[in-house]
Amino acid sequence: MHTIILDRDGVINEDSPDYIKTADEWQPLPGSLQAIARLCHHGYRVIVVSNQSGIGRHRFSISALNEIHQKMLTHLAQYGGHIDAIFFCPHDPKDDCTCRKPKPGLLQDIGTRLKIPLAGVPVVGDKITDIQAAQAAGAQPILVRTGQGQVTVNSGQVPAGVPVYDNLAAVSEALIGNK
Repeated sequence: MHTIILDRDGVINEDSPDYIKTADEWQPLPGSLQAIARLCHHGYRVIVVSNQSGIGRHRFSISALNEIHQKMLTHLAQYGGHIDAIFFCPHDPKDDCTCRKPKPGLLQDIGTRLKIPLAGVPVVGDKITDIQAAQAAGAQPILVRTGQGQVTVNSGQVPAGVPVYDNLAAVSEALIGNK
């Protein structure tokens, strides 16, 4: 079984500078749910890893986050896909925790809990912090141009050798081909 780790906001769903605070605000990016379902159908274990500092900043609650994730899972199920686990950092950046990306704590936690080596595991994100966390954990960073991805590309911060794709559907296509 292959594993793939996906950032949420900007990769699976639309992002917002004001946070995604309610299930009503959560909107999938075009083709993202179909891409996840396709990965599932081809034997991938799909894990979501996300900074959710809106919780630490008291912008929304764990209950609201659970409702957002339930909406995501319900919509994904309509395409026959599923997410095996969701890991998130609820801390405010000033808390200086080890789980907030770009630190690798959440990714290392995934490796430990699922008993998998992270070497070669694709970690798909739209920000430089996603790339940095993947590199620090020894995983394979992949950048998508959705969300903040194009801004990240334009900034010139993407390290050499990090693949860049238009969206999650293009990542799925690259990983599993036309099967």
